[in-house]
Amino acid sequence: MKRREFIRKSVGAGFIAGTTLSFTGYNKLFGAELNEKNTPYDLVAARGGEPEVMFDRAIAAMGGMQAYVKPNQSVLVKPNIGWDVIPERGANTNPGLVKRIIEHCFEAGAREVIVFDHTCDNWRRSYENSGIEKAVNDGGGRIIPGNDESFYRDVTLPEARQMKEAKVHEALINADVFINVPVLKHHGGAQITISIKNLMGIVWDRRYMHRNDLQQCIADLGSYRKPDLNIVDAYRVMMQNGPRGVSEDDIVVMKSLIVSPDMVAADAAASRLFGATPAQIGHIRIGHEMGLGNMDLESQSIHRIVV
Repeated sequence: MKRREFIRKSVGAGFIAGTTLSFTGYNKLFGAELNEKNTPYDLVAARGGEPEVMFDRAIAAMGGMQAYVKPNQSVLVKPNIGWDVIPERGANTNPGLVKRIIEHCFEAGAREVIVFDHTCDNWRRSYENSGIEKAVNDGGGRIIPGNDESFYRDVTLPEARQMKEAKVHEALINADVFINVPVLKHHGGAQITISIKNLMGIVWDRRYMHRNDLQQCIADLGSYRKPDLNIVDAYRVMMQNGPRGVSEDDIVVMKSLIVSPDMVAADAAASRLFGATPAQIGHIRIGHEMGLGNMDLESQSIHRIVV
């Protein structure tokens, strides 16, 4: 049996790579079990369409990008661009989604939209082969590097429990609006990488985090500056061998998107898509305990869209 066939059958059966997974979480997120109130919503979950179309529908339900970006503001869009792989591998954020977000920012009156990531692979190749550099340029944004320590500034994290200081990229420090655009995928060290984990791409020294209680440090970093908006790309979801993946056989196409100003809520919803419960993921649970957001989805107003 081919690996991709095994993954699809294993997810359907509720088991893969030693982790209990099923589409129960998917049904909870998109089915009738979640509490849905009138707008404004705390979170919007879309499925069934291309990333750009799902985002158009989701951001409209959240009040439009103008609810988050005001005229003449500087916007930082932070996708995952960590890996020198093609979009079909699901290791990086979908480039079409990044482009559409940038376009919405300019339609809302943004003065500039800057995009960067502190990549794990070579930054030039990651930017190019992920398709994100072209997407940013086509959308009218400006992509900048994150590969040199001179781009980073010392900051303190007064609410942190473990990582009290960090070097943060100046693009985040200077931006008026911070939009976080992670891709949902498996991660060998952190279990899952979504919104909170995506913030590791804004700091210079990630080795400290890996050596000093990674789950706590991820949550600590989230206390520095909460994103104004979190947009989770769950179109192609890497179910194993993350964060880089081995091949397209690691991917399940879920065609889903989650949008919320609350990064803990966004991650809680995305973790259900992955087949986990939020409390099983250390940094989500800790982020909730630290007051960085709310992982209790049943208490929130959630709007579901099927494209």
